[in-house]
Amino acid sequence: MECNFRQFNESGDVYINYSSSQVDQHKVGKLALAIQVAFQELGVFPASTTAVPVDLREPMPFNAVQAIENAQHSAALGRITSPTNGSLSGNAPKDLTSLRRDLQKVLSSEIASNAIALRAEPDGLVISLREMGFFESGSATLRQTSLPALGRIASLLAQRDYHIRTEGHTDDIPIHNARFSDNWELSTARAAEVVRLLIVRYGFPPSSLSAAGFAEYHPVVSNDTPDNRAQNRRVDIVVLGKLSTPSSPSEMTSGVSPPFLPALPTPPSPHPQPPARQ
Repeated sequence: MECNFRQFNESGDVYINYSSSQVDQHKVGKLALAIQVAFQELGVFPASTTAVPVDLREPMPFNAVQAIENAQHSAALGRITSPTNGSLSGNAPKDLTSLRRDLQKVLSSEIASNAIALRAEPDGLVISLREMGFFESGSATLRQTSLPALGRIASLLAQRDYHIRTEGHTDDIPIHNARFSDNWELSTARAAEVVRLLIVRYGFPPSSLSAAGFAEYHPVVSNDTPDNRAQNRRVDIVVLGKLSTPSSPSEMTSGVSPPFLPALPTPPSPHPQPPARQ
């Protein structure tokens, strides 16, 4: 059994993670009880009302050990990542109609070439940066040629007090290269890279930004053709707010298809899947 203890900040927060392949039930019971008591003393979570065996000769069942570990893990993360004042969801929605029109003007060439797409969603306005215009295949580093377009986006966003969520997305072709073991890592790294540039290069306040990776699980179209897979490989900059009813069809969608709802699972295709990206 291996135990790793790491202390966070001065408040005494402790994050514990342990794993084992072959465990002695007696030792596990002792360890679980010791951990529970230690966390209660540190104030990580309130004292439990659950009966804990006092006689260590009868250690608690392993499923109880796991329940305690999960509670401690959640409590520790809750203290570390608890929301601060001015959370992303705590502000009134902003009207994004004028922003959409301004973006359509300054990004007209990128929209025409399908490097960028704009679309409205319930959360707000989505600025979709497609891989073909912003990233090399299998890389999280932005192309130098894409920085002017990102700069124009940042310039418009900086003029207004927006909260921004950056989402990384991929197609359904597996990836495994020297840096990324799967599409989760790639999509998250790309989203984080855009956030990093918004902070470091363009001076955005970190408190107004968030980043997440969704791998291949939120496509805008089906992954059944190369062109569709290219649309799904993207980083979405989601400007949180509201949009008024569009006055023309061109304002409803700019270079993007309606969101795609994946169908129910089907039997495996007799044709082999395209090879993984390197």
